[in-house]
Amino acid sequence: MIAQIEGKIISLDGRSVVVNVGGIGYRIFVTTETRGKTKEGINARFLTHLRVREDALELFGFEKSSELELFEMLISISGIGPRSAISILSIASVETLKKAIGSGDTGYLTKVSGIGRKTAEKIVLELKEKLLAFEDGGIELRGASDALEALISLGYSQSEARMALKKIPEKISETGLPAQTGLPAQTGARVKEALKILANGS
Repeated sequence: MIAQIEGKIISLDGRSVVVNVGGIGYRIFVTTETRGKTKEGINARFLTHLRVREDALELFGFEKSSELELFEMLISISGIGPRSAISILSIASVETLKKAIGSGDTGYLTKVSGIGRKTAEKIVLELKEKLLAFEDGGIELRGASDALEALISLGYSQSEARMALKKIPEKISETGLPAQTGLPAQTGARVKEALKILANGS
């Protein structure tokens, strides 16, 4: 599975970008916000989801692990494909979408072409419990996303990072990584503890 791609943007259109990696151009479908911030000639890194079809392989790319996480939650729902999921992520931030789903507000979801009221209600029904379960797992949602991104940037896979973060106690010291890392103290503490777990292989 292709979990991450980094390289120079060589072309783009309304829905995707093409990234040159070692002379190979990978077309990656992205959200409207990501597309708007992307320019030809710049280097970019995307966390990716590979969709395997009988007639094609499609890559969907994200700047943040929280976007990828919600995308994968959405496509786990029967009737929601990757194109619909990327369209949903294009209408609002991950935080806004999660709040809307958590509160049962289907208004944001029905803004997407092809997403009717019944489908929106199904998304809320299926994802509300998953989002609550994530929060109840001992890690505050936003802090967990930041810590996950930090660990991935250090070279760990998403599965390794998630496993380590789940093993961290709910209440940890706020004495985390040095201030110059730019991470909040609590997030830095999570990263520090996760690195210990990963180093010990436990």
